[in-house]
Amino acid sequence: MRFSPGLLLLLPLLSPLAHAELLDDVFDRGELRIAVVAENPPFSFKEGNKLTGLEVELGEQLAKEMDVRASFITTDATDLLPGVESGKYDVAMNYIAVTPELQDRFDFSEPYGESRGRMTGPSTLYAMPFQKGNPAFKSSLNNALQRLKSDDRFRQLFQKWFVDYPNRPAAQAQ
Repeated sequence: MRFSPGLLLLLPLLSPLAHAELLDDVFDRGELRIAVVAENPPFSFKEGNKLTGLEVELGEQLAKEMDVRASFITTDATDLLPGVESGKYDVAMNYIAVTPELQDRFDFSEPYGESRGRMTGPSTLYAMPFQKGNPAFKSSLNNALQRLKSDDRFRQLFQKWFVDYPNRPAAQAQ
């Protein structure tokens, strides 16, 4: 059988690894594009003109751990997941429950939140969805999240936004 050099040109198109890895795009831009709904206190909301909340601070710290800057894009809930699917956003943060239906469409970070059902009901895990098929991005995101959890910064964020937040003067005015 004779080998044709033209086949070499087609090999990258046939390879499942031929698509660009999301992590490469994030590093090329130098930013992690994070979609949030800015009407969801204490997760993400505006105080005056400033975007703030648990997920905003968590996103900033994750981006810093990944050695890029965080770029927050405020959107409404109807654009959040379609925007991630289309590549408009790298991740979405809106305390998104990991469900079997969403796992068919997205890959997820490790959970960063959990709610337990009443009494013995099932618990719900919350994580960041991103486009499927990006193992290096998933690893980088999860490693950053693990570093935040291991040195207590993660617990401090939850303390600030779930225990201390209701006592803040700005929160009482809302």
